[in-house]
Amino acid sequence: MRRFGRTLVTAALAVAVVGGTAGWASGDSQSAVTGPPPGSAAWRADTAYGRALPDPATAAPREVARFFAGLDDAARTALVRSHPLVVGNLDGAPLPLRYEANRLAVAATGDARYASLAAPGRRILAFDPRGRGQVAEVFGDLEHAAHVSVIVPGSDNDAASHDARRAPHTGPAAMARALRTATGTPAAGAPAAGTPTAARPETDGPVAVIAWTGYTTPVGVGLDAADGRLAAAGATRLARFTAGLDAVGAPDPVLFCHSYGSVVCGLAARHTDASDVVVFGSPGMRADTADGLRTGARVWAARGPSDWIADVPNVRFAGLGHGADPTSAAFGARRVPAADVRGHAGYFTPGTQSLPAFAAIAKGEAR
Repeated sequence: MRRFGRTLVTAALAVAVVGGTAGWASGDSQSAVTGPPPGSAAWRADTAYGRALPDPATAAPREVARFFAGLDDAARTALVRSHPLVVGNLDGAPLPLRYEANRLAVAATGDARYASLAAPGRRILAFDPRGRGQVAEVFGDLEHAAHVSVIVPGSDNDAASHDARRAPHTGPAAMARALRTATGTPAAGAPAAGTPTAARPETDGPVAVIAWTGYTTPVGVGLDAADGRLAAAGATRLARFTAGLDAVGAPDPVLFCHSYGSVVCGLAARHTDASDVVVFGSPGMRADTADGLRTGARVWAARGPSDWIADVPNVRFAGLGHGADPTSAAFGARRVPAADVRGHAGYFTPGTQSLPAFAAIAKGEAR
């Protein structure tokens, strides 16, 4: 009975403090955006030279890739112009088509919060304005990259905040830029302080990095951050997204998963072809051990000494909490050095031990 009481107290504490990049703030319950993109009904009613279009809700990414491979340029362009929100979010569609479709989709919203996403040279791989908005942006040449990494962020991230001012090297886009620079394939020019991220095109190089805010993240600290409901919905979307990368010939990705994003990656890992899963600032992955993730990927974990996530109890009770600490010896993940990382979001700061270690993993050089 005493043990049960301690578990209740621990679970209650988990509710109070599990969260994401915003830290100690109250949270509001979020409704997960799921299912096919807006405009899917009109897409399904259309044809291309009399051929039915692949159903966004059921067609596998490889089926989508085969469909587009059978179209000429005129048919592809017509679909982009008629159905930009569908093509832009259709995993398995050719990458240049998705970039152009999302440029049109962003512009069509007329929403000032998203306007910068349509700037010349940006490679927006997914854009969904529903809810708080979802977005994925490519840094580098994904079509020809030898290595691909995907940043999966935690709480308080969405399309509207993608270009918001943040502390340096924090937020999914800034993390992606920092990682790519650390691999030796920097951007064509560093933006001035306070300017939107990714405002300039990237130089080509062997590593492409994707900032993937492709799921509904929790807001602040609350029940959403303590349970796995949003993570489960996000895991389904992440698994399909990686299948889409595979369908267009991209290398097996490395998943870099921050905070609540590591819960998403924990649930998605066995359904992806990731070569490595790297978690940092993690409250748990909903597994007791790395083997419990049931993935062939190598699993890595990092936590800095001042990261407040260490105060989150590593428990699971009545659906709350996310389980074992991935940095514990018992979990069995490979450790990433992070002794000089400051705070909860400082893992991509130049000069830290973690950033070059992340870069080595991204390039397939870490052992």
